[in-house]
Amino acid sequence: MPSALPATYCINLFMLIFLFFLETHGITFRIQISVKELLDTDVLLKLLFHLPVNYPSTLPDISVSSDQLTRAQCVDVKDKLLEQAKKHLSEPMVHDLILWIQQHLKYIIKQSATVCHEKTTLSKGTSTGDDTWMLLLHLDHMRAKAKYVKTVEKWTSDLRLTGRLMFMGKIILILLQGDRSNIKEYLILQKTSKVDVDSSGKKCKEKMISVLCETKVQAQQKRFQTFEVKEYSTLDELQKEFENSGLTALFLEFVPPLLK
Repeated sequence: MPSALPATYCINLFMLIFLFFLETHGITFRIQISVKELLDTDVLLKLLFHLPVNYPSTLPDISVSSDQLTRAQCVDVKDKLLEQAKKHLSEPMVHDLILWIQQHLKYIIKQSATVCHEKTTLSKGTSTGDDTWMLLLHLDHMRAKAKYVKTVEKWTSDLRLTGRLMFMGKIILILLQGDRSNIKEYLILQKTSKVDVDSSGKKCKEKMISVLCETKVQAQQKRFQTFEVKEYSTLDELQKEFENSGLTALFLEFVPPLLK
């Protein structure tokens, strides 16, 4: 049986692996901070920073989440942090960004609420325009269906997405329309959040999801006005839903193969 490696050798080997990881992947870390909001209530912000290998010459990737904020507000906070990061390009910035968000969060939330109200007012009774995108997802199953559906409804509401969550037998489809950036945010949430439970009842991330299609909404295709959860008894009923929205080609290309 070979003898154990010396402790100093193991430490040096670990450092080499660690340094190699830093040089090829950068470094990722999470910071949690408590910030005062407009009404002096505490907001727990969870900030995930990924510093690329050529940081600070390159901006860090930033992800923002909070149980006290909507997903749309988290997106606004992230955008503001990235704007601020551009002012510190080529110099270490994480500490400055944390100090800045602690001082400015309340104003970002207030501005976010104002912009959201203005967008809602402007969009009433109008088309969403040429920059509307569409995403079609296939889910393998839902074990905690009621909780899962409620979570999807919250995400679509926060991100101002419309469309359908469709059940037909064992087929589960999510069809979304909205801003491309919000579509991307939804997809990140869907893949990284513990939205379902496993066979033992423990919370788990969605691993059995397929992106069937992601494309720009065409002029002849219907823009959904709301997000609805619908159940269908037959494949014909499901096909009718797609046909009524000018999405017959989408249905024929992606749905029938799911039955095989």
